[in-house]
Amino acid sequence: MTARAEAAAETRRRILQATVDEHSERRVADISLGDIAARAGVSVQTVLRHFGSRSGLVEEAMVFGQSQVMEERSTPAGDVSAAVRTLVDHYERDGATALLMLAQEDTEPLMARITSEGKLLHRTWVSDVFAPYLPPVGRRRDELVDLLVVATDVYAWKLLRRDRGLSRSDTENRISSLVRAVLADNRPTDRPDTREGTP
Repeated sequence: MTARAEAAAETRRRILQATVDEHSERRVADISLGDIAARAGVSVQTVLRHFGSRSGLVEEAMVFGQSQVMEERSTPAGDVSAAVRTLVDHYERDGATALLMLAQEDTEPLMARITSEGKLLHRTWVSDVFAPYLPPVGRRRDELVDLLVVATDVYAWKLLRRDRGLSRSDTENRISSLVRAVLADNRPTDRPDTREGTP
């Protein structure tokens, strides 16, 4: 890649990161292209040259932000302790952002799309990470996934960490207890990615 192409790619990355950062801190109605451009250290014209329009920028920023979340939450399947630790780490960094977006989902179509994708991402994460403890198909699997989604939802973290004022460690322990209670009657299958013998 030439120096020019590398510079263009870096500018594009900065704009995407600035878009994600702005939406993680402020309401959609309060964010302008000028705000994003200033945060990225470029002009509005540069933003439009790279993405064509605000909607084009937002579309790519959604994918960019989701890829970051997926990377942050990467966890070995079957390892309950690691899964809960990774999840709480993620909420400690980005829980406030998730709550801000959820607070706007009924009034902002953009936030409704982002939170809808986020909920699907979370359910997929739960299904993948706890797969060794779950039946392969069927109603029982769906029930367990539903319960695990609730036990590991950002609102569970909020209720414990913010509303109750618990420490990070206590919050992690309580979420872990919920997860293990859900999985109590389910032993992991002998899949190669299983890390723990019992929940």
